[in-house]
Amino acid sequence: MYNPKSAVAEEFINDQEILNTIEYAKENKNNVELIEKILEKASKMNGLEHREAAVLLECDDPRVLERIYALAKKIKERIYGRRIVLFAPLYLSNYCVNGCVYCPYHQKNTTICRKQLSQEEIVKEVRALQDMGHKRLALETGEDPQKCPIEYVLESIKTIYGIHHKNGAIRRVNVNIAATTVENYKKLRDAGIGTYILFQETYHKKTYEEFHPTGPKHNYAYHTEAMDRAMEAGIDDVGIGVLFGLYKYRYDFVGLLMHAEHLEAKFGVGPHTISIPRIRPADDIDVNEFPDAIVDSLFKKIVALVRIFAPYTGIIISTRESKKSRKEVLEIGVSQISGGSSTSVGGYDHKETANENSAQFEVDDNRTLDEIVNWLLELGYVPSFCTACYREGRTGDRFMRLAKSGQIVNVCQPNSLMTLKEYLLDYASVDTCEKGEMVIADELAHISNEKVKSLAEDYIDQLENGKRDFRF
Repeated sequence: MYNPKSAVAEEFINDQEILNTIEYAKENKNNVELIEKILEKASKMNGLEHREAAVLLECDDPRVLERIYALAKKIKERIYGRRIVLFAPLYLSNYCVNGCVYCPYHQKNTTICRKQLSQEEIVKEVRALQDMGHKRLALETGEDPQKCPIEYVLESIKTIYGIHHKNGAIRRVNVNIAATTVENYKKLRDAGIGTYILFQETYHKKTYEEFHPTGPKHNYAYHTEAMDRAMEAGIDDVGIGVLFGLYKYRYDFVGLLMHAEHLEAKFGVGPHTISIPRIRPADDIDVNEFPDAIVDSLFKKIVALVRIFAPYTGIIISTRESKKSRKEVLEIGVSQISGGSSTSVGGYDHKETANENSAQFEVDDNRTLDEIVNWLLELGYVPSFCTACYREGRTGDRFMRLAKSGQIVNVCQPNSLMTLKEYLLDYASVDTCEKGEMVIADELAHISNEKVKSLAEDYIDQLENGKRDFRF
């Protein structure tokens, strides 16, 4: 039985409800009256239900598609403005006991170079990231209880937060590690993490179990119910995602939305972020073996519909995506991207040779962070290194109240400008500085609240004089 408030995975991600939704969407793909009602509802920027979003996914009318893209862009700019948050992944270890068939970290892979960073090596990696200008990291590890226990992760977080190099400091550490216990989630909460991130990979149980034949990750229910345990432990910012290409995209699209609805129904707080990655080639992984991989046009449509479905959420895409693909989806919903990324263990301080390959997947966008910041500025965006909400306690339901009401932009806009100014002063190339200063001046002029504008201008003046780390 489908029950979005249930704590049981197969009840809140109910197979029959997903199948019924897909059938409902196919039956109504040309129902003009229904589609008009759905688009009208979506225009109010309060989100949609999973069946409504599925109808829009199924509809192939080009005129409707253009309306979807226009609405997604409008919603994104209304909630988040033109800011794009930047972050980098930091891979601590690629030892893994699982058998995931789509990931080169799987236990049977004997060709990948296995590595784990010592605390001293973490310091080098973080300093390299700080020298780029990064303030926000996403920790990544393989699952190996012996090689990479929770104590190692906690020690690494403490190390990262303690590194202050020149004007650099990591102000937010998000964590993407394997599903764990309520007790361990409490430890992560107490360590001061930002968002806990875990991808479902696929919501189709049979396929999930086939693609995870061995190891702890084989347990579909334990993995799918991980966000419930995290939120029960007091982590109120969680990030979900699905790896499109493992199973039929319609099924996983609906499952992803149902997972978001479940968190909202049970905890009153939807996912802080939704990631939308696609299957990518890696060490011993051939994407041609995955017939359900999705093309760029479908990927773009999915991103737009996730934005319309959940206006409040941060949508993340990584350097899995090409420059062209990233540009297209930035317009219609994405609010966070990685930059200057390495998916190797130790890949920031030391460039690997072919024999040292420890990467989880191939990076398609290989530009430096400064090149990406420059590019975003050229496109009219505001590159942001802001971590203010997390540090000011605007998490969970407190963040959602601001996001859902559209008021979040009132703090995001000035905070993004101040963190951009820090970047320009400390790390940017001359050309990036010139473009950034023009964007800051233009954005300041558009702050409607005179008190906020005046304070932001004062903070920016103090940044010019050597002060750092102001926030609203």
